[in-house]
Amino acid sequence: MKQLELRYFARLRDALGLDAETVSVPAQVNTVRDLVAWLRQRGGEWDAQFSGTRPFRAAINQDIVSLDETLPDRAEVALFPPVTGG
Repeated sequence: MKQLELRYFARLRDALGLDAETVSVPAQVNTVRDLVAWLRQRGGEWDAQFSGTRPFRAAINQDIVSLDETLPDRAEVALFPPVTGG
């Protein structure tokens, strides 16, 4: 099992009702995509926010990554909506 520190920002923090949590994920959760699928199994807002209909980004240890990026043990994983500005 991997232990991860998850952080949620902006819309995700508000919808999920928390800004951070520490989780132990099963061995088959190897990528950010796997993590998102695992989180969706919680149902409700978790499924709604990570279903793919609302965009979000991910970062591992403060580096923005793709959903196919491998999760190292004890990583900080941030999930947040895309940022726009001008």
